[in-house]
Amino acid sequence: MTTLSKLNQFGKGFQLKVLGSLLTDKKFLLNVRDTLSPEYFDSDSHKWIVKAILDYFDKYHTNITLEVLKVELQKIDNDVLQVAVKEELRNSYEASQDDVEYVQEEFAKFCKNQELKKALIESADLLNVGDYDSIRMRIESAMKAGLDKNLGHEYNKDIETRYRQDYRPTIPTPWPVLNKEIQGGWGPGDLCIVFGSPGGGKSWMMVAAAAHAVRLGYNVNYYTLELGEDYVGKRFDCYYTGRSIDEINAYRSDVESILERLKGKLIVKEYPPKSASISTIKSHIQKCIDMDHRPDLIIIDYVDYLKPPSNKFRERKDEIDDVFIGSKALAKELRIPILTPSQVNRMGAKDDVIEGDKAAGSYDKMMVADICLSLSRKKEDKVLGTGRIHFMKNRYGRDGMTYNVKMDTNNGHIEIEKEVDIDLMSSIKSPTVNEVAYKFFSGSNIF
Repeated sequence: MTTLSKLNQFGKGFQLKVLGSLLTDKKFLLNVRDTLSPEYFDSDSHKWIVKAILDYFDKYHTNITLEVLKVELQKIDNDVLQVAVKEELRNSYEASQDDVEYVQEEFAKFCKNQELKKALIESADLLNVGDYDSIRMRIESAMKAGLDKNLGHEYNKDIETRYRQDYRPTIPTPWPVLNKEIQGGWGPGDLCIVFGSPGGGKSWMMVAAAAHAVRLGYNVNYYTLELGEDYVGKRFDCYYTGRSIDEINAYRSDVESILERLKGKLIVKEYPPKSASISTIKSHIQKCIDMDHRPDLIIIDYVDYLKPPSNKFRERKDEIDDVFIGSKALAKELRIPILTPSQVNRMGAKDDVIEGDKAAGSYDKMMVADICLSLSRKKEDKVLGTGRIHFMKNRYGRDGMTYNVKMDTNNGHIEIEKEVDIDLMSSIKSPTVNEVAYKFFSGSNIF
């Protein structure tokens, strides 16, 4: 397939998508840097933007920020050019992401063709003086232009990238205590598992995390392999209104009022257990993206219920390991955090604090996860509305901490409070650990 000879032949929309990619996509900028020239663009405003991008990249090895652009804009003496650059920057940042892969591929081809044209013209002059070695080197250099140059994180060059505040853009959880420990919230590519006993409130934690994200303006896909879509939807109604699942039908008007104020969008999709695979989830996500719903957070309730990619496994453990590894791969590929609950074994259901060795099915699922929490709620907790959250694993900070939880499983309202002193609790013979937690939430100062 041939490419066009001039950039203006691609159209204004195409050029804006190119500028948007150069402003935000470091990998794309890195790959075209050696062939990119501001002179490819006809507009003076576009030339200025490209030159600013390249000057900043050559010095800091990453994309220029909006804050830097605002400063550089003030240095433009020509008022007409300054207004034009502002307008084109806004259009570039707001350019549609549709067909962005095609745009990047075509622009890379265009740049390579321009580089080859220059090499051939220069070779004609070198031919006149008989400099054959220079001709060979120039042509070889042009042929290598546009190759994938993404080596990974170049430690010596990428200090600006790793010290930016948005190097790991996160989606905050509803619980400040957790946000503090995991560097702000769920991050791109994270796989987060919440372990607990059956009926302990894990799915309500998923609802709370998803509802909070939607309220903040994020888009969420909630995949349920256990409950029905409509029932999960009503759980969100309960969370937003504070009403119980038994009485929510009488408060439809309140739900409708709340929905009008939500900034983000929620999609709840149901699959029967063992009928959907990671590929099924990925296909649905792509369908959502095609329909202008790009999810920022994925919740799968439960990953354990996904179908493995093949029937080669003879043991249940192998199936579980494979679907969890696949879930982590999906999170990394899409750069979207994935949250999922998971069961603990019978012994774990009896513990005041659930540790990692009580994971049901396979201990290895913890190995692939980035954040593992456990929610311990024994039968006394379910009556008192208490429990304990424990950090089993945390790639972004310390772990091993346990926090008291106050939980209402009628509406999913969960409070994570003071860190538990496990040594102190284990030394208390009477009252019991659950009674200690109850007194704490009742206001008695026993610590």
